[in-house]
Amino acid sequence: MSKRVLIISGSPRKGGNSDLLCEQFMKGALESGNEVEKVFLHDLEIRHCRACYGCRGTKKCVQKDDMDALLDKMINADVLVLATPVYFYSMDGMLKTMIDRTLPRYTEIREKEVYLIATAAAAEPFMKRTMDALEGFTDCLPGAKVRQRIYGSGVYQKGEVKEKPVYQRAYTAGKMVQ
Repeated sequence: MSKRVLIISGSPRKGGNSDLLCEQFMKGALESGNEVEKVFLHDLEIRHCRACYGCRGTKKCVQKDDMDALLDKMINADVLVLATPVYFYSMDGMLKTMIDRTLPRYTEIREKEVYLIATAAAAEPFMKRTMDALEGFTDCLPGAKVRQRIYGSGVYQKGEVKEKPVYQRAYTAGKMVQ
């Protein structure tokens, strides 16, 4: 049975290493007959959470930007892919801002299969903090199950990930979505 896959690329640059892994995942998922959409956060206007709690009871943020539409997509997806380059041992700011803005409806992002993608110049052990932070978010989503953590380590220059085994691993992970 076909699944709805939503890939959220937190990379600030299209064609960057984490974004390339998103493309590979998407290629595999499409070949397996899934419906796939990739969202490039850099193209959206998503403001920082104000912690005003205006969303309490209304499930609507007081800010009017692209987050409402993205939240709908997250809720309607069967599979979420969260991808980020690693900056200072954590996820990039755009992805963190998006995560914070799920506050009005995060409990509706339920029963998801989740794949996590991170890329860094550092070796895999140094990326664990980033994966832990991403899993901290998924721990808040009712019934979410992390299916795979995809580490694109040892990449710095744009495109270097294409020469690493993880490039094929991302494709294979997408192909396994069924």
